[in-house]
Amino acid sequence: MSIPIDTQCLQCLLRRNIEVARSAGTEAQSMRFARELMKMVLDAPEGVSSPWFNPQIADLLHEMYGLPIDRFRQEKLDSNRFVLERLPRIREKVAAAADPVLAGLQFAILGNYLDFSALQGKVSFDTLEEMLDKALEMELDAQAYADFCHDLERGKRLLYLTDNAGEIGFDRVFAETIAEKYPSLAITFCVRGSVTLNDATREDAAAVGLPFPVIDNGNRVPGTQVDQLSDEAARAIREADVILAKGMANAETMSGCGYNVYYAFLVKCQRFVALFDKPLFTPMLVRERR
Repeated sequence: MSIPIDTQCLQCLLRRNIEVARSAGTEAQSMRFARELMKMVLDAPEGVSSPWFNPQIADLLHEMYGLPIDRFRQEKLDSNRFVLERLPRIREKVAAAADPVLAGLQFAILGNYLDFSALQGKVSFDTLEEMLDKALEMELDAQAYADFCHDLERGKRLLYLTDNAGEIGFDRVFAETIAEKYPSLAITFCVRGSVTLNDATREDAAAVGLPFPVIDNGNRVPGTQVDQLSDEAARAIREADVILAKGMANAETMSGCGYNVYYAFLVKCQRFVALFDKPLFTPMLVRERR
């Protein structure tokens, strides 16, 4: 149950984290870090996905280099601020659209760009600004979207699995639009249980003024590792009629879970380019195969 790490993921995992180590210390230290990282991979259970490793890697970077676990804190603050300043304009565009729910989804998917780990050193708020101007031109799988709306209409509970800080502000607009269209649908948000990369936590949900019940997944995996969920999160997933899972990490950790999940993300790595036969930054709405 997951998209297991393969050689392409492994190459990316090693490259990105060794680059962090090299920028933080000497070549000798970097080699020690690389050995520990490779040992971590060798000792991992069969079939785990790339996000599964992140808590251990964060701890290793902290122990060897003193890097803070919350090393993307400023990026998270900046992302939340960026989105909050633009919420009124985004709401206006969504409300004025021919299909406000689709428009809300389009903006929410663009928010997935705010990934300072996957896009190491390449996130630009200016670029995102340009992307937002063209949000309503986004093309998504029409059948997946029709199924999603059908499930929202007949369902009672929507569980919204978030991804990044800042992005969660776009998620707020989308969820508010869903709530207006489907007033009998109860919406609950699930954030990460503790700091991991620049992923959204309860602090970020509060920062963007999320007006829905918020739970957390009870762990530091930057995804939804089903076997590590808190009792509350596991129950919410079981009881949800519809699950919207934002970001590649949620897709990596949940793929094959069998729940009624819709994955919404931007393609941001070569593994997903290969999996979906789509170029980088293609917006995706994909339904879990049941």
